[in-house]
Amino acid sequence: MKATVFLGGGRITGALAAGLRLAGDKRAIVVYDRHPEKLRALRRESRVEVARDLKSAVERADMLIVAVRPLSVQQMLGEVAACGARAPRLCVSLAAGIPLRNLRAWLGPGAHWVRAMPSPVCRIGRGLTPFCFARSVTKTERARVRQFFEQVGPVLELPERQLDVITATHSPTHGYHAVATLAKAARVAGLDRKTALIAAAHALNDGIAYWQGSGMSLDDLLHEAATPGGIAAATMAAMDRSGYARAVSQGLKAGIARAKKNAKA
Repeated sequence: MKATVFLGGGRITGALAAGLRLAGDKRAIVVYDRHPEKLRALRRESRVEVARDLKSAVERADMLIVAVRPLSVQQMLGEVAACGARAPRLCVSLAAGIPLRNLRAWLGPGAHWVRAMPSPVCRIGRGLTPFCFARSVTKTERARVRQFFEQVGPVLELPERQLDVITATHSPTHGYHAVATLAKAARVAGLDRKTALIAAAHALNDGIAYWQGSGMSLDDLLHEAATPGGIAAATMAAMDRSGYARAVSQGLKAGIARAKKNAKA
């Protein structure tokens, strides 16, 4: 029986498999990985099937998802090409920064490539997945990829030139980092650890939920918060003077540069 096959059993495979099962997807999921402990955990959590070897995994695939680290993609695709089984036509890469032209060159002709960058939040069905298609991907295949990732959250099709930027931007680590930094500052200012985390999480999570649910624009909310002489206005102004916008910009530039470095590896 054909299946969705993941090459690599790391965190993003685990998040996607869990999100798919949460959504009620009962299709066969096969995972190939050289680390037995990863496979045991995936089998327990998401009822995946474990491929005994690379050839058997590729033979089962009607959609092949490459979920190894960017620096391992070339080697993995070389092994797929040499394993003795023909790769399916529809292949999806989750490797940050590796362009479509490299994927085509490393696996050889015949594969229709998609690049996708699902957020780990797909584990709970709310992960944004940006993706781009090679020109060879058919209309039917595009619809299939959209439907697959829509089960675990919203999807967003972009031109490939924008994929590195959104990869650096949509990562939930921005939220984790902001909560941790804000909570640490609150502790220094006098709150205990638990209270500081509650306050910081509310500021980000519940504040953003209000923005999304209120129908108000972000500009309107910022203007509303910046009451002259108010605490929020003083806080935002001091953060801006300290280089908050520059720090965020530099962070994004570093993430994009890392993705571009992956492409040249």
